[in-house]
This record gives sequence, C-alpha cells and structure tokens, in this order.
Amino acid sequence: MGLLTPDPGLIFWTTTSFLILMFLLRRYAWKPILRALKVREEYIEFSLKDAAQAKDEVAKLSETRRQMIESTRLEREKMMRETRGTREEIINEAKASATREAEKIIQQSRELIERERQESLSEIRQQISLISLEIAEKILKQELVSEERQQSVIREYLDHVNFN
Repeated sequence: MGLLTPDPGLIFWTTTSFLILMFLLRRYAWKPILRALKVREEYIEFSLKDAAQAKDEVAKLSETRRQMIESTRLEREKMMRETRGTREEIINEAKASATREAEKIIQQSRELIERERQESLSEIRQQISLISLEIAEKILKQELVSEERQQSVIREYLDHVNFN
C-alpha cells in the first residue's frame, strides 16, 4: 500500500512545483495565450460577420437575378405578342392586297372579254351586212334582167313610200 498513501514530502514538493509552474505560466505564458485566444475570437467573430454579409449579398444577388429573369421573360412575351400582332397585320394586308389585285384582274378580264365580244359582234354584223348586200345584189340582178320586171319593182317601192 505504499503507492496508495502519499508521503508528506512528496505532497510538499508536488505542490511547490505546481505553484512555481503556475507562477511561471501566469507570468510568461498566460498573457500571450489570452492574447492569442482574443485574436482568434476576434477572427472568428469577423469571419461570422463576413459570412453573414456574404449570405445577405448572395440573397440580394439571387433576388436581383430572379427579377432580371422575370423582367426578361415578360419582355420576351411582350415581343412575341407584338411579333404575332405584326405578323397577323402583314398576313391580313397581304390577303387584302391579293384580293384587291385579283378583283382588279378579274374586272380587267371581264372588260377585255366584253370589249372583244362587242368587237366580234360588230365584225359579225358588218360581215352579215356585206353578205346580205351581195345576196341582195345578186337577187336583184337576176330579177331585174327584164325591163318589165324593173318597172314593176319601181312601182311597188313607190307605192310603199309615204310622201308626207
């Protein structure tokens, strides 16, 4: 049991060396250790503040990015609507223009057909007149060969003529 019961001399020297060690540590090491702990504490506090600021800035940038994306999306939709409207206007104008042009061409064609029809009718009438005159001339030449027949035709025409 000698190891379990401490000796008074051992207790004295252990206590004395402990107190000397404490004195030396307090005198030479305690202030630098406290200073190092203080610097470390300030560094950690600064890092936490810096991290909080970075987090806030990231949140602001994220919100700004979201707003820019939304703004861009709205502007794109607006441009698409305007483009669709312009496209519809161009299509409608092209249809209207094509319709007007087609109607104009149809009207010109009708006028041309009518003019050619009238010219054809006029030409046909003229040819019929010439043919009728030739036929009448031939008939009259054949009928008026004799003088007696000539006199009878002249009297007949004179009877039908109305002298007012």
